[in-house]
Amino acid sequence: MQQKVEILKMLYRKNDILIFDEPTAVLTEQEIQEFLTILRNLKNEGKSIIFISHKLNEVFEVSDEITVIRKGKYIDTLETKKTSKEEISALMVGRKVKEFIKKTDKTPLEEVLRVEHLSMIDPFTKKKIVKDVSFNVRKGEIVTLAGIDGNGQQEIIYGITGIKKINEGLITLDGKDISNCSIREKIKSGISHIPEDRHKYGLILDYSIYENSVLNRYYENLFSKYFFINEKTTKDFGDSLIEKYDIRSSGDGNTVVRSMSGGNQQKIIVGREIERNQDLLIAVQPTRGLDIGAIETIHSLLLEQRENNKAILLVTSELDQVFALSDRILVMYEGKIVGEFSPKGTSKEKLGLYMSGSKKDVVNAIKEGKHEQN
Repeated sequence: MQQKVEILKMLYRKNDILIFDEPTAVLTEQEIQEFLTILRNLKNEGKSIIFISHKLNEVFEVSDEITVIRKGKYIDTLETKKTSKEEISALMVGRKVKEFIKKTDKTPLEEVLRVEHLSMIDPFTKKKIVKDVSFNVRKGEIVTLAGIDGNGQQEIIYGITGIKKINEGLITLDGKDISNCSIREKIKSGISHIPEDRHKYGLILDYSIYENSVLNRYYENLFSKYFFINEKTTKDFGDSLIEKYDIRSSGDGNTVVRSMSGGNQQKIIVGREIERNQDLLIAVQPTRGLDIGAIETIHSLLLEQRENNKAILLVTSELDQVFALSDRILVMYEGKIVGEFSPKGTSKEKLGLYMSGSKKDVVNAIKEGKHEQN
């Protein structure tokens, strides 16, 4: 809704030059198509539009020319009709890119995470923001909570990871009740967490790569002794992350993280969490705001964890990502799971209807406390 208000403000001012910076990041498929139609109409009315996006499908739908910028430098400008997504993505990254890597068919193994009748209340409004939610995640599968931001999926993650207290329900990890454990206890019990806000929950920006690489395990015997950090093992571990996950900076592992690009900051978190080798990996909006090269890397890493029989709980509003990575899709609307789907048995349009609450079945599901399965 905030995004829509910003767009309406711009249209109301009747400006001749309009600049849209990632305007579709939090919109559903239907809302995206409506927005792109508005862009075409504005162009026909004589408006000049700069549309900044890393979503090549949208860029090719509405643009006349595409300008590529890489690492702060102008690379090239091409006519949209005379180029291809492959050529543009190669210019963006500097090499050929596979935007979405095909996942193999895989049979999930035993259950790792179970959430039963989870409810959470907003401490300010005193209203339920998560309403009797139940689901599970098994080894060797990626389960996605899909929905427009603000429909309870983030609060579910806060509840599972311990960032916020749950009001009702049961959370078990490998059969152990962790419902009311502290954050550290949950980390120790086997949860790795890639948070949505890497600056708020994932990194300390004025710390180095080395320090951030052990941020949630500095107290382990490997990295500290008598309350002092073991600089050698911390450096060795940080260097291994830098090499393995291709973390780039202006210097070595002593580089302050604040000075790095968003993609490389994200690689620190992803590498740190994967290397903990836990049974459950929670990834929330893991590629938001990243370039197509970083997206390719993170998709590959998540699918590799799936192949290694890790249980992965993914939260994303990017429908391309939902279909590329998911084994099961749970759609969230107004704090409830209103649909469970297989990516092979549904479409972006149908998911978009459920995510926006436009589907009649969604209303019935909320009333009856059930959700559709497909």
